Amino acid sequence: SVVAAVVVLELGQEIPGVRDSKQLSESARETAFDLIREVALDYAIAEASREEIDELNILQATMLAMRRAVQMLEVVPDQILIDGNRCPDLGDYNRIAKPLIGGDRLCIAISAASILAKVTRDRQMRDLDARYPEYGFARHKGYPTALHREILEQHGPCPEHRRSFKPVKAAAALRETGSY
Repeated sequence: SVVAAVVVLELGQEIPGVRDSKQLSESARETAFDLIREVALDYAIAEASREEIDELNILQATMLAMRRAVQMLEVVPDQILIDGNRCPDLGDYNRIAKPLIGGDRLCIAISAASILAKVTRDRQMRDLDARYPEYGFARHKGYPTALHREILEQHGPCPEHRRSFKPVKAAAALRETGSY
């Protein structure tokens, strides 16, 4: 799946230890995850499934997950800032939505949302690792690392792999033709 999150904060609110999720250790993200959920005015975490990713493509599935997260909010924000260069269709919220390139470095609410999404996704990967230990999901977190590609070549894709992911397509093709 692809995970998206939204965090609503008071204007000017700071959260100690919260910055771009890519700059934090896994344990710092876990600590921040709990703190964000305690101090935010509201937050939501949503996802689009593996099947939706394969059907729509990763970008459109990400936009769908973002839309779902915003629709789950109980507090109506004054503004919605979205990390990146485009906004999903948010219906009634379109008028207050704005993309912000590098937003996870520039806006604490975006940083907080990226932490919620990353921790949720990492937890999903640990759960998958328990179900499919031979695939090493806890180590590569689903990213197309050399290790992940090597495992795909050895075992082929598992039922949880995105079929539209190029290394998965390649591994599935090798399995079908029997050429290893």
